[in-house]
Amino acid sequence: MDIVDTHCHIITDDVTRYPRGPIGGTQSGWATTRPVTADGMIERMDEAGIGQAVLVQATTAYGYDNSYVLDSRAQRPDRFIAVGTVDPLRPDAADNLAAVAGDGGLAGVRLFTSGSTVPTQGEWFAAPETYPFWDKATELGVTVCLQMRLGPATEQLHLLLNRFPSVRVLLDHMGYPDIAASPTDAGEAVADLAVHPGLHLKLTHRNLERLHDVGAKASGFLDPVLAAFGANRIAWGSNLPAAEQSLPELVALAQEVLADVSEPERREIFAGTARRLYPSLTA
Repeated sequence: MDIVDTHCHIITDDVTRYPRGPIGGTQSGWATTRPVTADGMIERMDEAGIGQAVLVQATTAYGYDNSYVLDSRAQRPDRFIAVGTVDPLRPDAADNLAAVAGDGGLAGVRLFTSGSTVPTQGEWFAAPETYPFWDKATELGVTVCLQMRLGPATEQLHLLLNRFPSVRVLLDHMGYPDIAASPTDAGEAVADLAVHPGLHLKLTHRNLERLHDVGAKASGFLDPVLAAFGANRIAWGSNLPAAEQSLPELVALAQEVLADVSEPERREIFAGTARRLYPSLTA
């Protein structure tokens, strides 16, 4: 099966060429305890049967300096594309996005709204100051990975997507739904977001572990989400090395949880959706 990993991180030990500068000043533990270089990622991809991967900027190590993912992509364009981090609040955010995206540049960008690397607290991603950024992302057709937790910020997400209905947004970790508490309630909450045609879901180990834990009850979450979004708006990502398992184990986890999903739907989740969100992957 064709597999694209839409969410993995790389860290190099060359701190002279690629100095550390995490947003917020603090590196996450995995960035120092189990870093994976670009070459190491290719080795793991080969072991797991993954053809191509999306290198998502490790802001916990490099902040807004996307040099390492861009250089790694340039060295192995057959295996990698790069998704970097930008600041949508800066006055020239639209021009900056246009400068960093495109041929040989970033295939997408990622915004944080929670966690240790948040530049500003609150639902700033939908603030009026960000509108030029969202306008430009829509114009350029750039996929924006949005890291946010469903809950208080959900209303802002609805408002944003109503204002920019054509922008492509890939919701990291499906918005961290509380599957453990109630798979059915979590599934309905995520399914409600499907009214926005440009919104896509990134299915990672953070969701898959919870779905594995609830066993047969996983269908209470998966069924409404698949019915509402369709597999063609869901993409798998490993989250290696933030995820502690090996890459083959993370692929196996996804395959096990999705075992009852039809083969055409699995093909979409494991590769088809990613190739539409990031056309450069088809090269």
